[in-house]
Amino acid sequence: MSLTFETREELTGIFIIKLNGSLDTNTAGSLETETNRLLGTTPTTIIFDFENLDYISSAGVRVVLKTKKGLKEVSGNLMMMNLQPQIKKVFEIINALPSQQVFSSISELDRYLDKMQRKITG
Repeated sequence: MSLTFETREELTGIFIIKLNGSLDTNTAGSLETETNRLLGTTPTTIIFDFENLDYISSAGVRVVLKTKKGLKEVSGNLMMMNLQPQIKKVFEIINALPSQQVFSSISELDRYLDKMQRKITG
């Protein structure tokens, strides 16, 4: 199966990558190229939207964790949303699912981002 993705900048420095298909050994390289490009812009947050992701292999998990590490180096955050049960299970098995950074929908994410911005601006 193939992988397609769409990247959009939701707010300045906050990027959402919407994934479709299968993230495996054959497709992980294209996503890694995109995340490396984004990391070069010093983002504050990268959000993976897994709503239409059907499968993830260890190569896909590696891209996600490498992105998380790259964001940590620039004091950024990695968030995930709309995880399908089988994708969520993979992250649970490897104990790499931070509950405070996983959202069930875009509206839940928007509420969280609004709350964080209000904390900063008072």
